[in-house]
Amino acid sequence: MRSSPGTHLWLAVIAITSLVLALSPDGFETYLLHRNSSNLYQLARHPVRALLGSAFWIQDPASLLFYAVLFELFHAPVERWLGTAKWLFTVATAHIAATLVSQQVVLHAIAHHDVPRSMAHVVDIGVSYGLAASAGVLAYRLHGVRRGLYLAGAVAFFLVPLLADRTYTDLGHAISLAIGLACYPLTRNPDGGGPHGKPFAPERRPGAH
Repeated sequence: MRSSPGTHLWLAVIAITSLVLALSPDGFETYLLHRNSSNLYQLARHPVRALLGSAFWIQDPASLLFYAVLFELFHAPVERWLGTAKWLFTVATAHIAATLVSQQVVLHAIAHHDVPRSMAHVVDIGVSYGLAASAGVLAYRLHGVRRGLYLAGAVAFFLVPLLADRTYTDLGHAISLAIGLACYPLTRNPDGGGPHGKPFAPERRPGAH
């Protein structure tokens, strides 16, 4: 946990908000989800709160354990590898950019009567955009055939739903994965060593965690 403090602090906050949701009456639960959504309505009135708050809630508290596993599989290794600052830059950029672009698509669809106006109030919360970004940049931790297989799986996992369902959430996931892949320069070390300029230990391969 000390090697990836950002990941576990984020997860702790999500655990608290999930507990709040689980203990809230149905009406108040709905209020909390809508108030912390990054939908068009909230972005127009409280943009900073909407973008920040939406990253600390999940819609179903029962899925907390599932997200905890995903955090350990993707966020924690990336934070340990790149450092907290670079990891946070990657996931924050993906969360903000994917949210703004996908909601702009919703706005365009509403304007052209492709979706109902109620889409401006849809619940849009969660941590999946950041996870997709970490999944993308983590590809550069692998080498050779493993990287190719991992990339093929990641692209298929996020691209197939986008092509099949074409939802704004699927678009956000694809954008986040692309941002993670575009963060390759953050993985480069000008000193030619491991993370933070320190050389890898001789007994460890560069691709090992």
